[in-house]
Amino acid sequence: MTVRPKAKLVPELACRDAAASMRFYTEVLGFRVLYDRPEFGFYYLERQGAEIMIEQLSDSSWLSGQLEPPFGRGLHFQVMVDDLEKLYEACKSSEVMIFRKWEEAWYRAADHYVGQSQFIICDPDGYMLRFAQDLGARSTPPHTGRTVG
Repeated sequence: MTVRPKAKLVPELACRDAAASMRFYTEVLGFRVLYDRPEFGFYYLERQGAEIMIEQLSDSSWLSGQLEPPFGRGLHFQVMVDDLEKLYEACKSSEVMIFRKWEEAWYRAADHYVGQSQFIICDPDGYMLRFAQDLGARSTPPHTGRTVG
């Protein structure tokens, strides 16, 4: 069976220990391996349509500068999920570094607000992942949660 990735943008994360990162992403966060090349420390992962690649750091890694922990400074990845509460509990029970606890947030988008429940964690290499679940849209500012904009 041929596995064909579908996402139009797929980040590839350099990892100090790709096998450990793969276990973290699959066992704690619920991603599945679409395909891999473990002999090269490469894993292509998917969770509810979100796709990422992780690759073991090596002399042939594509780096534009020196990489030092925590990796991914200055960016984070938002991953929309259907089971946020279950995932949050899995992260808490696995002692994952929770950067921002569960919250309700509303973001101004032109003439309305879009809401989501969300939390942010850091993976073993320090990449930040914001997991979120849609709360819908509204035309007036909300009276609950944090409002941005």
